[in-house]
Amino acid sequence: MAKLCICLTSKTLARDLEVLDKYRKYVDIAELRVDCLEADERLYVRRFPTMAGLPLILTIRREVDGGQFTGGEGSRISLFSRALAFAQADRRHNFAFVDLEDYLDMPNIEEAVRSFGTRIIRSKHNINGVDEDLVTQIRSLHRVGDELVKLAVMPHSIEDTLRVLSAAKQTTDINKILVCMGPYGAPSRILAEQFGSQISYASAKGEPDSPVAAPGQFDPQELEECFRFRSINPKTRIFGITGFPLKTTLSPPFFNAVFKFENLDAVYVPFQTDSIKAFLKLAEELGVEGMSVTIPHKESVLPYLFSVAKEVESIGACNTIVRSPKGWDGFNTDAQGFSGSLLDFIGKKTFKGKRITIVGAGGAARSVASEVFRLGGKALILNRTELKARDLAEQYNFAWNRLDSKGIDLIKKYADIIIQTTSVGMTGYEEYDPLEFYRFSGFEVVMDLVYKPERTILLKRASEAGCRVLNGFDMLIRQAQLQYGHFLGVDFPYHLMSRIKF
Repeated sequence: MAKLCICLTSKTLARDLEVLDKYRKYVDIAELRVDCLEADERLYVRRFPTMAGLPLILTIRREVDGGQFTGGEGSRISLFSRALAFAQADRRHNFAFVDLEDYLDMPNIEEAVRSFGTRIIRSKHNINGVDEDLVTQIRSLHRVGDELVKLAVMPHSIEDTLRVLSAAKQTTDINKILVCMGPYGAPSRILAEQFGSQISYASAKGEPDSPVAAPGQFDPQELEECFRFRSINPKTRIFGITGFPLKTTLSPPFFNAVFKFENLDAVYVPFQTDSIKAFLKLAEELGVEGMSVTIPHKESVLPYLFSVAKEVESIGACNTIVRSPKGWDGFNTDAQGFSGSLLDFIGKKTFKGKRITIVGAGGAARSVASEVFRLGGKALILNRTELKARDLAEQYNFAWNRLDSKGIDLIKKYADIIIQTTSVGMTGYEEYDPLEFYRFSGFEVVMDLVYKPERTILLKRASEAGCRVLNGFDMLIRQAQLQYGHFLGVDFPYHLMSRIKF
């Protein structure tokens, strides 16, 4: 199975050792990034394998390849020579691997280190994109049978990540490390086994003087404790969430905690996705069984589904897909999750007699509007794109208007409950308030489907005015519990809720 490697990027060997000791139980290998060390510290690199006490990769990365080494090639080769000199018969005192870029030739040193059991990682890095012919590139990197080929690229789309997976499947005869950097690369880091990669790299996060080695790297503790990285194998069942941008989601820790407590050989993975069509192809190639679908794909996924449940037909949005022998089946758990959460909060069984403002007209708003109508409420739909507000409102004979200050008088007529359904206010967009022009009276109930941060600017303003406020966390959990049933075909194990921590 794939090994987990922590990248050591501190300025001193002593600090690198402290970081390694802190994360030792989570990792199998460590990479010593000599290029990150202070100049004087680089003179003593040869001592580090004995100090570390686990297999080490020796790496001196140039700036052009994403590293910090700024000297000439002569001085870099001299550093390699010093670090690899005086190899010992006891391999525990030698570097297990040395990472040499494809353009770097050191035949004498390479032959010497091989004789003492040090393996060569022949690497190529593209920190700007993904090259066209990846299969040819992987094969051209492979020189000698005992070498590991390493290809690290920067995908700019889910299509790029799919191309890397395709290349991996065409080169199963080569021992390799495949790394997709950045937000589109998360699946390759978690599912290294499925990508045919023998090593996945991680960096300690929040450690002083130890920067993350490459864009998109996870913390090793998160990879092991949340995703159970070292338990993932070719038979592990794969589920996940797809959206764009997928900056904030509590679904992976929730589902993975349930899988762990249930002792299921399954993992739930985040997939940032710009193209739902390309993503579904990637999901099929990986054997993904079920997915949570979030902004902005709840509507764009519909044309690619083989069948949809009645609630998806009526709502026009899908947040759950499950793979069947004939294709993808679509469901919607947002609607029931929303109504159950809000009705419990206000102590009612229906929305009869309630006049409600719904902010937004996307997939989440569709689920909300459907439930408000089904349960007897009257609503006003507000959206920046007026046409979308009208189209949604007309399905239920609701009022509608453009989301701007001109709608204030209308909001006052539909102010029993105000529901914010857009991504505005979530982590990354915290400074925005979609209803900044509206002044709360204190009598409104205000729900924001955003759950991180816990209190958006909108909810803070409403609370300060005396309103009762609710975020989307409880809705998230309720709809996820329903998704679990679709994914696994069994009822959610509610007895586990007290054990799940966020």
